[in-house]
Amino acid sequence: MSKSDDVRENVKKYYGSRLETSSDLQTSVSSCALPLNLLPKSVKEALSLIHPEVIQRFFGCGLPFPAKLEGCRVLDLGSGSGRDCFAFSKLVGPSGHVTGIDMTDQLITASRQFVEYHRGKFGYEEPNVTFIQGYMEKLCEAGIQRDSMDVLISNCVICLCPDKRSVLEQAYNVLKDGGELYFSDMYASSVVPDHMKQDPGLWGEGMSGCLFWKDLILLAQSVGFSTPLLVTASHIEVHNMELKAKAGDIRYASGTYRLFKLPRQPRTSGAVVIYKGTVPDFPDQLDFDSTHSFKKDVEVEVDAEMAAILQISRFSSDFTVRMLDKEQPDSDSTPQYCHLNPFLLADRRGPL
Repeated sequence: MSKSDDVRENVKKYYGSRLETSSDLQTSVSSCALPLNLLPKSVKEALSLIHPEVIQRFFGCGLPFPAKLEGCRVLDLGSGSGRDCFAFSKLVGPSGHVTGIDMTDQLITASRQFVEYHRGKFGYEEPNVTFIQGYMEKLCEAGIQRDSMDVLISNCVICLCPDKRSVLEQAYNVLKDGGELYFSDMYASSVVPDHMKQDPGLWGEGMSGCLFWKDLILLAQSVGFSTPLLVTASHIEVHNMELKAKAGDIRYASGTYRLFKLPRQPRTSGAVVIYKGTVPDFPDQLDFDSTHSFKKDVEVEVDAEMAAILQISRFSSDFTVRMLDKEQPDSDSTPQYCHLNPFLLADRRGPL
C-alpha cells in the first residue's frame, strides 16, 4: 500500500467512524463560515431546509456558495454528509443537477438516505442530486465526464488529500471552458514539515495536509487555472493542546478561493466593465471576491484576466465589457500576491 493509500485509509476511518458530529473536531474549523446574516437570502433559505441529521455530520470549514447557480451542473468534491449538495440542489433548481463524490462509504450511504426527503422538501418531481463513491484525484474513473461541469465546489476536503496536483488537474479536466472551482479549505502560514505528515490525527484534522497558501497560487496556475481569487478568510484555532504543540509555530486559516478555467490564449489587454445588476440576490452590488466589487451601472477598470473571466464565465450576460486599447506592461518582478493571503484578510475581518 502506498503512502497516499495509507493517508486515505486513515482519513476514511477518521470521518467514517471516529467523528460523529462536528463538535468532535479538535479545531474551530467548522465555525469558520460567514455568519448566516451575511449570506444571500437564497442560500439562507436553502440551508434552513436541510435535514438536521445531515447538518449534524457537517465537517466543512466554510460556506462555498457562489452566486448564479440556477440551471448549473455542480460537482461537490468530498461531499461528506451531503449538506452542501442538498443546499445546491435547491439553488440550481429542477433544471440543474448536483453530484456529490466522497471516498467514505459510510458518508455516501448516509447521504443517499436523505435524497427523497429533500426532493419532497423542495417540491421537485424528480431528484436532482446524485451521490457516488470515488476519489477527487480520479474523477474520470468515477464516471465524471470531461468538460461536463459548470461549477465545482469543495468544503475543507482538499487538505485531506495527499495529491493536490491530481485534484486540481482532475477538476480542470471536468470543468467546461469558463467553468469555476469555488472552494473553502485550510491553509498553513508556512510549509508543513514532513514529520507532521506522519501523524494520523494531524491528517484527520487537516493540519498535516493543508497547503502553504502561496503554494496554492503556483499550483493552480501551473495546472491551467486563472490566478486564485480570495473571497473570504478566518483564523482557525486548535483546541487540542497536544495537536497544537505538534504544529509548533504554524498557524492555520480557512480561506475560500475561486478559480476559473479560461481558454489557453494570451491575455494582454484590460477592460472597463459595467455590472448590469442582473445576478439574483445582488441587484445593486456584486462582491466578486475580496478585491473586486461591482456596483450596478458603475464603470470599473479590470485587468486582462478578470476581463476574460467576466466575458467567458456564466457571468458573461451580467456585464458589458469594453476592452482597452492599451496593453498591460510585462513585469519582471515576482508578484507578491498579498491580497490573496488568507491570514491578512482574516486579520481585517476580525472575530466572528
